[in-house]
Amino acid sequence: MAAAIRLRFRRRSAIPGFGLALGYTLFYLSLIVLIPLAALLLKASGLGLRGIFEIATEPRVLAALRLSFGLSLAAAFVDSIFGLVIAWVLMRYRFPGRKLLDAAVDLPFALPTAVAGIALATLYAPNGWLGAVLLSFGIKVAFTPLGIFIALMFVGLPFAVRTVQPLIAEIDREVEEVSATLGASRAQTLRRVILPMLTPAMLTGFALAFARSVSEYGSVIFIAGNLPYVSEIAPLLIVIKLEEYNYAGATGIAAIMLAVSFVTLLAINLLQAWTRRFAHA
Repeated sequence: MAAAIRLRFRRRSAIPGFGLALGYTLFYLSLIVLIPLAALLLKASGLGLRGIFEIATEPRVLAALRLSFGLSLAAAFVDSIFGLVIAWVLMRYRFPGRKLLDAAVDLPFALPTAVAGIALATLYAPNGWLGAVLLSFGIKVAFTPLGIFIALMFVGLPFAVRTVQPLIAEIDREVEEVSATLGASRAQTLRRVILPMLTPAMLTGFALAFARSVSEYGSVIFIAGNLPYVSEIAPLLIVIKLEEYNYAGATGIAAIMLAVSFVTLLAINLLQAWTRRFAHA
């Protein structure tokens, strides 16, 4: 009798039953994600593979796609490295202003993208506070691909930090002490003990930062310069096609971005699953 009561108590849940929860999940996911993506693919299917290939091989489209995906991958990689450092400092050290610094990490989430873009353009413009100093060394940031790179790092950094922080909090300091007592240096402890535990979270942060960067528009157009073949991103080119009433071209570019993003994120997820198995082996 007592065992039956305990079993019944375990089965109780604050959330409704599996059937209702699953139905709501499928409905909400379909309404917000699957149906819009299906509509995009349906529209793109009208172009045919030949039409999509012709759009993808246009020099201007190729340049925009190369710029968007190349800089997004680079920005996500840099964010993953520095995001780990920032998360480690915030979780392992106590210093004045730590909570304020921790809150500042989420600023890219809170700021409207247009505000962020204007702030970055003002800061890195040739007559801006940082732009003027960098220009004296021959480095121009605003209205160049370098400005796009900085904007993408800005919007993607919170993902890299927040995905790693919980795992750092779970790592016991005794693990590092045991590694030190066995004769390992700090570099060896970091490479063989800490990083294997944090790599899956770092890959998650990388994927999220990459996805955010590829789709970024508002904060980039103010600092990019938007010159075709030089500093024109793919999302801006989609908007330009729509303003020209070239719906086929806009749909084709969007479908190409969706396909490339899906393949890239799938590869990252497979790598993440492999690193998890390797870490637990």
